[in-house]
Amino acid sequence: MNAPNLPLRADTGALLDEVLALRAEVVAGAQPWMKRFMRDAGAPQPALANLAHYLAFRRHDHRSLQRQLMWRGISSLGRLESRVLPTLDAVIAALSALTGRASPITPPAEHDYFDGEARLRKATDALFGPPPAGRRERIMVTLPSAAAGDPDFILDLAQRGMDVARINCAHDDATAWRAMTGHIRKAGETVGRRITVLMDIAGPKIRTEAVLALDKKAKLAAGGALRLVAHGTPRVTADVPFAAAVSLPELVTRLSIGDRFRYDDGKLEGTVESTGEGEAVIRITRAKAHGIKLKPEKGINLPDTALGLSPLTAKDHDDLVTVAECADMLGYSFVSQAEDIDLLEGFLAEHCVNRPADFPLGLVAKIERPEAVKNLPDLIARAVSRRPFGVMIARGDLAAEIGFERLAEMQEEILWICEAAAVPAIWATQVLEGLVKTGIPSRGEMTDAAMAGRAECVMLNKGPAIGTAVDLLDGLLKRMDAHAFKKTPTLRALKSW
Repeated sequence: MNAPNLPLRADTGALLDEVLALRAEVVAGAQPWMKRFMRDAGAPQPALANLAHYLAFRRHDHRSLQRQLMWRGISSLGRLESRVLPTLDAVIAALSALTGRASPITPPAEHDYFDGEARLRKATDALFGPPPAGRRERIMVTLPSAAAGDPDFILDLAQRGMDVARINCAHDDATAWRAMTGHIRKAGETVGRRITVLMDIAGPKIRTEAVLALDKKAKLAAGGALRLVAHGTPRVTADVPFAAAVSLPELVTRLSIGDRFRYDDGKLEGTVESTGEGEAVIRITRAKAHGIKLKPEKGINLPDTALGLSPLTAKDHDDLVTVAECADMLGYSFVSQAEDIDLLEGFLAEHCVNRPADFPLGLVAKIERPEAVKNLPDLIARAVSRRPFGVMIARGDLAAEIGFERLAEMQEEILWICEAAAVPAIWATQVLEGLVKTGIPSRGEMTDAAMAGRAECVMLNKGPAIGTAVDLLDGLLKRMDAHAFKKTPTLRALKSW
């Protein structure tokens, strides 16, 4: 070798040693996770092993290493979610070749390198059914109450590209849900593909009930005060001119001074200023410029408060029997820890025993609270061995819980964890919301919908222009599929120049 190349070879040899040490560290760091997952899932599973390796890998900052690999034309490790050890092994083999040393690690075969992607495809098909022609992602649509009496509406959505119909069990009743499900099955027969059904149980949603304002025309604004009452009629005073009862009164007694309060998906924020017998006063710290009208039936989020609530309510117990009868998937609201999976499984085993063996009920965990994010690996390990499983990034409640400024990074991290574990993810809440409601999308909505293509399913909410939104999303996702897969750009020919 020419003398000028000797320093480069030496530097590359040191880099090889660094990657070898990193691999050993990842394997060792994954062992506690592996033991933890095996307690939940029983026998080791390749997807959970890869998740354990990913969690160990992401404990440290690898940005300097990435740049050293990048300029040598070697994988920068930035796309290894589904294949942690295969990626490290491929990098080790490439660095060994550059240094002229025999690789101490056997490089992965092509099949082994891409096996994580195959696992994710299989899990996605098991949960949602086969993919539509020309599109990897599924499109989910939340049905309005009127769909129970309008089979043509559901057929139209299926013809436009709906793959999954979502029924929100917080609304309507078992009779309406059975009618909707019947229409969905017939629509699937007509279009020649199975349209699957997600039924989303309500869970312990905290909402305002009766509300009162000293001045009925007034709006809550920054600096104002709101009284929450646990029992009785809301009362207002000159210094606290707004008041509301809540759907779960015991929560008022669990509030502490300084706890954060968010109303209506974060449209208004405040902190607990004082507490008293069966009530608490909230000082508003942020709101829209001209304030917000206080209304009943609006959601409340309390991200700092230990709620101590079961994710299954008495209503959910009643609804689950119909869900098991009608649905392909169950949407589990407010799940926060692995024990919540056991709670649900115990109820299903006891009360929902007539499920056809060839169509197991899938489970979708809705990630809505900080505890669910923190416990996501354990939730996955507890659930994946029992039935088809997926995760919904419920961006409305999640943003209200963790803060809007953290939502973008958190949805990315959830996508990465799910990909590492071969768990399909649903990108939900306010996708193309302006288009669905008014027929005209915003520029930001279009970008958000395009980014949603990194999930396995994208959810649209109900609205007057939902058919147009399905059309647009179907075409957009098909085009974006040709440009990117997850975090990996794909080099489709460009035709603009």
